[in-house]
Amino acid sequence: MAKSKKRTDIHGWVVFDKPVGMTSTQAVGKIKWLFNVKKAGHAGTLDPLASGCLPIALGEATKTVSYVVDGRKIYEFAVRWGSQTTTEDAEGEVVVSSDNRPDRDSILAVLEQFTGEISQTPPAYSAIKVDGKRAYDLARAGIDVKLNARPVTIYSLELVEIVDADTARFRAQTSKGTYIRSLGRDLALSLDTCGHIVELRRLNTGPFQENHMISLEKLETLRNSAPGEEDLANALRPIETALDDIPALAVDRNGAARLRRGQSVLLRGRDAPIHHGLVYATCAGELVALAEVDQAELHPRRVFNLSPTPVSDA
Repeated sequence: MAKSKKRTDIHGWVVFDKPVGMTSTQAVGKIKWLFNVKKAGHAGTLDPLASGCLPIALGEATKTVSYVVDGRKIYEFAVRWGSQTTTEDAEGEVVVSSDNRPDRDSILAVLEQFTGEISQTPPAYSAIKVDGKRAYDLARAGIDVKLNARPVTIYSLELVEIVDADTARFRAQTSKGTYIRSLGRDLALSLDTCGHIVELRRLNTGPFQENHMISLEKLETLRNSAPGEEDLANALRPIETALDDIPALAVDRNGAARLRRGQSVLLRGRDAPIHHGLVYATCAGELVALAEVDQAELHPRRVFNLSPTPVSDA
């Protein structure tokens, strides 16, 4: 790939398999550098000690981040029984200990109470803002952080395996805003012990699946590929992937031009809608806008300004 300093206009999604030890902000910076892009953003923070699915939007794909953030997530995680930490994961200091160790039957018996809509108190070491400041900054400064409980939904929760007497591994499908560290803490408390997360991997985020993920090593290999070989373009997924649950609606070139100018389009004949609400409009296979259908009229909500520039140069 050419190492030009000039930033390029690249649009799409990279489903990054974030390694342990890297922050989500560092991951975005790394992807921006690899692709040499102007604009990038991630769809849902992963803790440094977590790995897995971190979708990163490039260019105009950043306009669809909210649709991915709002999607369901799937996590696999391990809880270490017998100690609670300041951060509720392996990074913090132990503050409470217990000699109690739950057995398989006891664990299976409490899973149902953590399924469905539940009330969950986020960890003090979280990115939630308190009086304009991040909770984790206040906690690190020694300030006692009190966060309010909030409703979240856990669609499924299963015990994957008993690793040993001290550790159990679980898999959960959750809604936006669910903290797995809090789930591990609360599971332990319900079992008359304490615990913290020692492993956490996200397998799925909204429409992005485990088999879509690509590692940092693979991305670096693609960036350094010789002309004519597979390159970084192969790592990109279309912007529309983020709009998986939104219907598509094709418009003609005149309609596309109007939408790009922020003007509405009257839908007639074969373009007449069969439903109302949000759609994504395309013209000749190219994404044009997110738009609202109302009374046979298409109103643009977000317009995409796509330019066909290459990911890499020969």
